[in-house]
Amino acid sequence: MIGDVGGKRVAFLPRHGRRHELPPHVIPYRANVWAMRELGVRRIIGPNASGALTAELELGEFVVCDQFVDRTSGRADTFYEGPETTHVSAADPYCPELRRLLVETAGELGIPARHGGTVVTIQGPRFSTRAESRWFQTMGWDVINMTAYPEGYLARELELCYANISMVTDHDVGVEGTPPVSHEQVIEVFEENNERLRELLFAVIPKIGPQHEDVCSTALRGARVG
Repeated sequence: MIGDVGGKRVAFLPRHGRRHELPPHVIPYRANVWAMRELGVRRIIGPNASGALTAELELGEFVVCDQFVDRTSGRADTFYEGPETTHVSAADPYCPELRRLLVETAGELGIPARHGGTVVTIQGPRFSTRAESRWFQTMGWDVINMTAYPEGYLARELELCYANISMVTDHDVGVEGTPPVSHEQVIEVFEENNERLRELLFAVIPKIGPQHEDVCSTALRGARVG
């Protein structure tokens, strides 16, 4: 879907499909990101419903992540499968300018948003065991979801800017005293806070300027072997 927000031309794509018919492990991430680029999109914001790995994070709080950890398997996670070998850095995987704009705008609106954090992406569709969740927590990671990878990295491979917004919908089972997470709980909290997410996006989009030369737009420089 293509529309206008505050004078900016915007493309919107529901990654799970219009009826949420695609579970996380079968979402066509490469096709989605490629379609954005074909439309002329250069800057992408990707919200995700996420579980908190620490009790300090509150339900409905946003984490504008600066790092990810990939715990998925079997997902098509690169556009470069030869014959020219291409290694695109993931050291700083999310656009610093988009992250700054999101956090600043959230502050102006009174929306709780953390500047930086690590999201660990699991394969899905199952949730974590308590042992897995405690392991993630001891590693110091902040939030967990099933869709942040490989979407953001694929955008970097195409030299697109990408920012992740992880919205806390539950506390993961490794957090002490937390009951097992349910899909119903996630949806309930997500719907309660969806209006705040819309408010943030509609406020920040008019502030986003053209892509300039940065770590995102120059990702392929020096990435190819030979």
